[in-house]
Amino acid sequence: MSLVSRLRGRAIELKSPGELGAMRAAGLVVARTLQLLGSHAVPGVSTGELDELAEQSVREAGAVPSFKGYHGFPATICASVNEQIVHGIPSRLQVLRDGDLFSIDCGAILDGWHGDAAITVEVGSVAAADRELSAACRAALLAGIEAAQPYGRLGDVSHAVEQASLAAGARNGRAYGIVANYGGHGIGTSMHMDPFLPNRGKPGQGPRLRPGMALAIEPMLTLGTEHTLELDDGWTVITQDGSRAAHWEHTVAITENGPRVLTAL
Repeated sequence: MSLVSRLRGRAIELKSPGELGAMRAAGLVVARTLQLLGSHAVPGVSTGELDELAEQSVREAGAVPSFKGYHGFPATICASVNEQIVHGIPSRLQVLRDGDLFSIDCGAILDGWHGDAAITVEVGSVAAADRELSAACRAALLAGIEAAQPYGRLGDVSHAVEQASLAAGARNGRAYGIVANYGGHGIGTSMHMDPFLPNRGKPGQGPRLRPGMALAIEPMLTLGTEHTLELDDGWTVITQDGSRAAHWEHTVAITENGPRVLTAL
């Protein structure tokens, strides 16, 4: 049975080593599915076709898609193209084109445990600025993972993501938009759990990171504004100024020996 740590009035689920092992199995389903989709995300393929491939991959592994049916979401993956940041709904009518920047978010449930991860794929030949944006977002993710140390604070992770994003922008001569009103979250027996993990923050603040916690760390960067709009479909989130966006995510366990990425191959 999972333990629960109550911090500041919120219940944060703590997992045993065996339960984290079960989450790792779910995470591998997600990782393999994302690897498959990344190899098939080429010009001329629709996001609807990729969604069908994702569902087949997840179910053949004995798992269930986390997203499909979640508050009415109609698909296995979130398929977000160019100015779409997160929660894009895949469609047979949305065909990938050369130069697109394509973020794929996928979740799976295996034996009651969730895995959740996202990648950004360069479709064909993309502009240098888009390639740098995706690399900056991935670097921010890796910095957040490195900061997820036992007995540290949640704010340490947020701060690491923010600082890595700012540093990448300085190197590239840009001011990336750090999307602040969407972020990471706790994960385990449910996909979205406490605590919420902002992509900006101060070190040394927030709940203490305890072995057995699991976090979905997911920076989102844009080439322009941090401000967002939600489309009329009630799901798709886009940049307010139409600038392109990138999204990277891993599910990460806090252990006595440091962070353990559960959704990496």
